[in-house]
Amino acid sequence: MIRLNKMVKMLTVLALTATVMAGCGSKDNAGTEVNPAASPAASTKPVEFQFYFTGSQNVKDLWDTLVPMFEKQNSNVKVKTVYIPSGTGADSTYDRILAAKKAGKGSGDIDLYEDGINVVNQGTKEDVWSPLDAQGIPNLNNIDSNTMNDVANMAVPYRSSAVVLAYDSSKVAAPPTTLDALLDWIKQHPGKFAYNDPSTGGSGSSFVTTVLYKDLPDADIHNSDPAVMEKWSSGFNTLKDLGKYVYGNGIYPKKNQGTLDLLANGEVEIIPAWSDMVLQQLGQNLLPDTVKLQQITPGFNGGPTYLMVNKLSEKKDAVNQFLNFVLSPEAQAVIVDKMNGFPGIKLSNMSQDMQDKFKGVAEGFRTFNIGDLSNEINKRWQSDVAAQ
Repeated sequence: MIRLNKMVKMLTVLALTATVMAGCGSKDNAGTEVNPAASPAASTKPVEFQFYFTGSQNVKDLWDTLVPMFEKQNSNVKVKTVYIPSGTGADSTYDRILAAKKAGKGSGDIDLYEDGINVVNQGTKEDVWSPLDAQGIPNLNNIDSNTMNDVANMAVPYRSSAVVLAYDSSKVAAPPTTLDALLDWIKQHPGKFAYNDPSTGGSGSSFVTTVLYKDLPDADIHNSDPAVMEKWSSGFNTLKDLGKYVYGNGIYPKKNQGTLDLLANGEVEIIPAWSDMVLQQLGQNLLPDTVKLQQITPGFNGGPTYLMVNKLSEKKDAVNQFLNFVLSPEAQAVIVDKMNGFPGIKLSNMSQDMQDKFKGVAEGFRTFNIGDLSNEINKRWQSDVAAQ
């Protein structure tokens, strides 16, 4: 009897144990038992981050191409793009990022942001951006170190453009390579050079600004102090004197396209122009194939467009993975094709055809950061030059 009782107790314990173990599992729709702890669903779900950018349609087209390329190669990350068209009047994305930080709301669901040098500098001062390094983004080594130093490693300069000389090589065999040589050429070839009203387009603005700062210290192109305006007199005298030598004895077309039209029609032989506009219109046969590009010394202004990582983002690893892709030669070739801009990485990392395409053009430009002084330049140009 004692032995029988022990056997009954043992069987009871085993039954209870089986019941408990059965309760730890569940069955799927097919009736197969599944252990939730072994389910891969949670571990295979991709990390999603939010990428905000603005600009024209070509910028949207670029990211609509690059993001699927990246996701195809990186199934563990999903990029949710938020496109804000230029001129929509939407609140500044940067203001949203800063407001979220001040309100203690983390990243504000904005992990990656694209903008220019002014926003990079502003966010650096207000401790908004995350510092970047090659340990997290190995392809940062593909970028010129001086370019990264300019932004204290707080942003990725993923593409660039610059103002250059566009000239008709069938008429100008040896284009000027310095600003002094260009000024001499203009005087020796009356009516064959044009630049647009600086208030209507960046290429004309660049020409004017480059002349004004020709003999000024290099530091002044990064100085927004109004005291610098006292140094402009010599440059404005030069621009005023040039008036009788430029197209139409002092006619200044409107917008960047205005001077490109004159070059296309053969009315002028040299103009300052945005490199990406010239390359795009050459590709579309809107300019003669004899039109070539040349940067001068000291260089016209230009510079990169940047990608910044929100310091409060919780998705930095995924964002870094995406940035590393953007800086690959494969992605950079797409950027050049879609944007007609310079690659963000060193040309030596690109194909030989790409190196030949940008030889003598993608280097040498300068980044002007003079703040509201550009508005003062336009006002004085109207009174001292255009009104003459």
